[in-house]
Amino acid sequence: MKVSDIQVQNEKETRAGFGEGIYEIGKENENVIVLTADLAGSFKLGPFIKDIPERFVQCGIAEANMIGVAAGLTIGGKIPYTTTFANFSTGRVYDQIRQSIAYSGKNVKVCASHAGLTLGEDGATHQILEDIGLMKMLPGMTVIVPCDFNQTKIATKAIASYDGPVYLRFGRPKWPNFTKEDGSDFVIGKAQQLSEGTDVTIFACGHLVWKAIEAGKALEAKGISVELINIHTIKPLDTEAIIKSIKKTKCAVTCEEHNIIGGLGDSIAQVAAKNCPIPIEYVGTNDTFGESGTPAQLLAKYGLDTPDVIAAVERVLARK
Repeated sequence: MKVSDIQVQNEKETRAGFGEGIYEIGKENENVIVLTADLAGSFKLGPFIKDIPERFVQCGIAEANMIGVAAGLTIGGKIPYTTTFANFSTGRVYDQIRQSIAYSGKNVKVCASHAGLTLGEDGATHQILEDIGLMKMLPGMTVIVPCDFNQTKIATKAIASYDGPVYLRFGRPKWPNFTKEDGSDFVIGKAQQLSEGTDVTIFACGHLVWKAIEAGKALEAKGISVELINIHTIKPLDTEAIIKSIKKTKCAVTCEEHNIIGGLGDSIAQVAAKNCPIPIEYVGTNDTFGESGTPAQLLAKYGLDTPDVIAAVERVLARK
């Protein structure tokens, strides 16, 4: 199993995967309710609203109120999915999530689109790069960052039967779609191994999984054996898979569309420090806000592109 074996099926928006997933699980599970803060279009909720209008709540631009309503709905056995941009899903309502959902252990699914730099032209005020850290630090909060359309759709459906609060993070642009459509390669809390290798482990999540795949193909062409692992569940973290891999390769690179402070890289480093200290390099934003630009321009400027992953691998191999 090599990185070069991974093939793109098509390109689709990860947020469209949410739209299809929420429609299907809504039809299957009568307890599923969707709430939105005036962003039904952005979350592709049209089919859900058309066919299941009685379980759709338009909260308007009142995100804190939406979180409170969602927490209340769980008391009656409902499974509320809240929908707004990642910045407003976390930073704007952190107190409400902490007090009304996490502290109380409410079964609310906080669904966040337009995450990271690939939000693009809307700029720094909408591009949150701290949300994974904010959410993973909350006791009892599960954090899931799927990598493509198929995985977002499967994750959206899977969290309905997963008890407890969940933060589901995905993006805006069209992106390569390559995971299995039937979801047989997705289990909450279990890392997805995309390739086997012996020289270096690349851990990635979200959009950066594809950048890691592109880098892995280039590295394999140079004779470097890459073990690529998709950490779609940031919390609970699959420590067993991480330890097994780094004991074999003895070095790692982490890739995320997020600040390297508090994100996936920090989680991997903590596991390594406790169990198998190794050299680690990080691909992610470095203590900075974003800016306006196309997704491609921003990923390149902030060091989250394919060449940056390749360079990180070369650096960590030199330290091995």
